[in-house]
Amino acid sequence: MHAIGVDIGGTKIAAGVVDDEGRILASVRRETDADDVAGIDAAVADAVNELAADHEVGAVGLAAAGFVSPDRTAVNFAPNIAWREYPLAEKVGALVRADVPIVVENDANAAGWAEFRYGAGREATDMLMLTVGTGLGGAVVVGGNLVRGKWGAAAEVGHMRVVPGGHYCGCGHEGCWEQYASGSALVRDGQASVVAQPARAARLLELAGGVPGDLQGPQITEAAQGGDALAIELLANLGRWIGEGSASVAALLDPEVIVIGGGVGAAGDLLLRPARAAFAEQLSALGHRPEARIELAEHGNEAGIVGAADLARQ
Repeated sequence: MHAIGVDIGGTKIAAGVVDDEGRILASVRRETDADDVAGIDAAVADAVNELAADHEVGAVGLAAAGFVSPDRTAVNFAPNIAWREYPLAEKVGALVRADVPIVVENDANAAGWAEFRYGAGREATDMLMLTVGTGLGGAVVVGGNLVRGKWGAAAEVGHMRVVPGGHYCGCGHEGCWEQYASGSALVRDGQASVVAQPARAARLLELAGGVPGDLQGPQITEAAQGGDALAIELLANLGRWIGEGSASVAALLDPEVIVIGGGVGAAGDLLLRPARAAFAEQLSALGHRPEARIELAEHGNEAGIVGAADLARQ
């Protein structure tokens, strides 16, 4: 059975028809405004209606960046979209012409499920997915089942407290893991390094157009891939935080594979090597237990579409 997956972001949505092998058969995009929830509903429904007109579809999955209700119909809270106790499935369903079930899922959960079913975790039974982007999202699969928790808010690993009194987080607390293991953390540290170490930062400053505050993550990766020592150190520091935090999660969940998704994956081994080393250094009972593999995600920006569709189909 084909299903439609919709990945809803603050500025755009991406929707696709997905077959039962995880392949996207057709896709569309729409621009959105994070403050216009009715406009988001209309854009999602318009995309679904366009795709359903040309394909037989049995379910629709909506991947939403926020805390999703236990029954997977509403978004209780979203940090970047104006959803508060918002009945997303009902609102979109009223505008969709096809009579199909609509399932809402957290976007990181959807991406993680895509990797578990069709990507880097497809041969595993237990998996931790980390989406390393602006923040740090997570998805956990245990015994082949997506862990959602009693109230649908499980796997918010980015908000585990790792540094008491550390960097302030947008969630309202301090020292959260995502403040050290995210693309935003990489940019913050990179911009600070350009100012503090000008003699070593010539290449980074050049890529930033001479303005330290304009330095972005892809520029750090580009410099590192070109052999720039400071950029390599910045990525290694990010990898260390990813690895050390993953070891803490492993103490609780004992995953078979840890999958790294998000834009920083473009750094490849410059990120993976330090992450794997830090994970091994901090893993309890090292040498007396199997060690989880740390791999890059395979589905990229399409993971939310694929995962949301598959979860809705099930």
